[in-house]
Amino acid sequence: MSKIGFVGMGNMAKALASGFIKSGAVDGMDVYAYAPTQDKLMKNADEIGFLPMTSVTAVVQNADIIIIACKPYQIDKVLDETRDILKGKAIVSIASGWFYQTFADKVRDVRIQCVMPNTPAMVGEGVFLFEEAGSLAPLELAEVMNMFSTIGLVVSMPTRHMSIASAISGCGPAFMDVIMEAYGDAAVKYGLSRETAYKLIAKTMVGSAKLQLETGKHPGLLKDEVCSPAGTTIRGIASLEKNGMRNACIECIDAIMNFKTTK
Repeated sequence: MSKIGFVGMGNMAKALASGFIKSGAVDGMDVYAYAPTQDKLMKNADEIGFLPMTSVTAVVQNADIIIIACKPYQIDKVLDETRDILKGKAIVSIASGWFYQTFADKVRDVRIQCVMPNTPAMVGEGVFLFEEAGSLAPLELAEVMNMFSTIGLVVSMPTRHMSIASAISGCGPAFMDVIMEAYGDAAVKYGLSRETAYKLIAKTMVGSAKLQLETGKHPGLLKDEVCSPAGTTIRGIASLEKNGMRNACIECIDAIMNFKTTK
């Protein structure tokens, strides 16, 4: 089993480390991590069970697979500091906007895999987009995929689709949160407490998503199964259509993709 090193220990890295260790995919004594805020790092180490390090170089020296979990603008500095000792090791990056070729152009003699996560990983329900372009050895890639699969869904994705897939799964939780909040407002308008409303809405979203995943049915068919002739649900659907919900969903993705294209 490989030794894992985290460069950065924010919320996402914490979710990954905790999930990997709890699932038994990796032993806590084989997980090393560095973060600039040492007090917080020590607290997380005590809570989760990994080994805190006092420098990036210490993490790289001890680990076989280095998970880059710092801010994207910090990566160049990390690579500059560790370029020599990174040779022969594997990098797994969860940094937004960094893909395989970006790393390959900056560092040599390193095996690379880029992964785009999302925030539901914090509760073991993440989506992890594995860029198909990469240079991990087959057994190494299988090990990394197995680790990530303990806390969510792993999907292999061509590089050309990483941006749109990231817009859907990476930004998507925020869109679902807006929907929950909006229906919460409606529920409060008609007398429900906000706490009760959010519980009902969140569980309804979870259940609806699970139903689609497990049955494989088209969302339109599942919608039709709820809509009785002349019933209440179809009236609600008609109102959503009248107010352009589908178009709003599509345009929010357009806004993301157009921004990425023009940056």
